Amino acid sequence: MAFCRTLTGLLLSGTIALASTAHAAGITVHDARNRDVAVTDFARTVSIGGAITEILYALGLESRLVGVDTTSLYPAAALHDKPNVGYMRQISAEGVLGLNPTLILAIQGSGPRETMDILETAKVPLVLVPETFSEDGLIEKIKLVGHAMGVDARAECLSTAVGADLAQLRLLRAKVTKPVRVMFVMSLQNGRAMVAGHKTAADEIIQLAGAANAVNDYDGYKIIGDEAIVAAKPDVVLSIERGKDSLQAEAVYTHPGFALTPVAANKSFITMDGLYLLGFGPRTAAAARDLSVKLYPALAGSGTFTSALSSANCRQ
Repeated sequence: MAFCRTLTGLLLSGTIALASTAHAAGITVHDARNRDVAVTDFARTVSIGGAITEILYALGLESRLVGVDTTSLYPAAALHDKPNVGYMRQISAEGVLGLNPTLILAIQGSGPRETMDILETAKVPLVLVPETFSEDGLIEKIKLVGHAMGVDARAECLSTAVGADLAQLRLLRAKVTKPVRVMFVMSLQNGRAMVAGHKTAADEIIQLAGAANAVNDYDGYKIIGDEAIVAAKPDVVLSIERGKDSLQAEAVYTHPGFALTPVAANKSFITMDGLYLLGFGPRTAAAARDLSVKLYPALAGSGTFTSALSSANCRQ
């Protein structure tokens, strides 16, 4: 019995020693600030950004998460099981550091700036994950998060599955002969539309779905007037579900600008879950496929989109 206890103790101490060695060895991550960040311990990680949290769960790393932000809506267990550090653009430094994290993974654009400055000066590695809205950017995001967490093999598995889904999406997109003109409307503020231009998640998802962004003369989001809406000639308005703040179809159809476009004439209004549509996480190819079928119903019968992600096991 004494021998067994001694052996157990040796095995346990050996396991702890191996884990400590793995942490002590360190990992270097080149992040969105063009800096090299040394990660020595990822046992207590805070995730700021829904896509990052989704990737971590897909990699089977939820046990290392000690906090997430309010955009971490998928899987639902994230916000249900983990402490909430607030909205990604209104993070409290005290809320994050109060969780005693050993690593902070934050999506590029997190804030406010004052909070990020405090987190950068704290003695906790902060990795700012690049937010590049493209197929390559999505794959690199997965690989960077996996590398920061010391699971490069799992990240390779996940990026391969996502890459396969994107390849299927390209085949589907190739069947589109006449791209429809889509205008992504975030909101209507006092009758004026907040609309997505280039270099946005909305712009990229529209293109991934085989459509054209009806707005092509500026980057980012901008409030535009009725004349600009009419001139853009959108065929479809796309928006996201935001609970009671969701844009309603009737508000679009009766809007003075949209009433003079094919949107109102054809009653063409689509809404989808915000993180699913714009999150640029592992499910992005599936989201683009769903949008494509909504835009081009004929594509629904042109072959089955069999997600490689749904059958991949990248959690171990």
